[in-house]
Amino acid sequence: MDRDILSNLAHADHPIASPISEENLSRLLRRARLPAGARALDLGCGSAFWSLRLLELYGDATAVGVDISDQGFAFARQEAALRGVGDRLTLHHGSASGFDQAGPYDLVLCVGATHAFGGLAATMKSIGDLVVPGGLALVGEGFWERPPGAELEDQIGTYRDLSGTVAEAEASGFHTVYAHTSELGEWDDYEWSWTGSLIDWALRNPGEDGEAARAAALAHREMWLDGYRDRLGFVTLLLRRV
Repeated sequence: MDRDILSNLAHADHPIASPISEENLSRLLRRARLPAGARALDLGCGSAFWSLRLLELYGDATAVGVDISDQGFAFARQEAALRGVGDRLTLHHGSASGFDQAGPYDLVLCVGATHAFGGLAATMKSIGDLVVPGGLALVGEGFWERPPGAELEDQIGTYRDLSGTVAEAEASGFHTVYAHTSELGEWDDYEWSWTGSLIDWALRNPGEDGEAARAAALAHREMWLDGYRDRLGFVTLLLRRV
């Protein structure tokens, strides 16, 4: 099964697409205290849930969402129409790292998508070119709560601890003005949704694709429950550019 389709199915019941509750997502966006007529850019937007909520909170803001997969765009457009923000949301199908549309922006978001740029440091450098002087970035990144074994790190990827993650994010001229560190319950809700949505879809769609979805869900669940649960953390940093 195509990876983008698989990811879209897995996030069907958790469109935030990161281990963050809707309440904490809203709290982070409110903390940004965006100016009137703010422009926001959501890099790796998925189904644009962050942008949708931002547009609800800031009634005169506009948002641009960019993602290399357009699998979540149908949901985004439908939700935007239902919430009455469709005229203020623009979606672009393409690489987040190659996006060069007119800026700068008052807020640039990249939550759980730093891999599109090759890591956190490269993401922050790219965001620095897109945000207005004195503007904000909202960046979500994994970090190790406890040191992983070599096998687990090979499976999941190379991350720093929380202190190192903050330092890396700030190295390109940004300062952390707020942050949310995801709690275990937020992680569990995200992972049970990810794996459960795939398994449920597989059971309702028997056949080759169903088997592929179920196998992916079970492999992911094993890696989570027997590997990175309570080891891998996630922090969403609100940073201001100097």
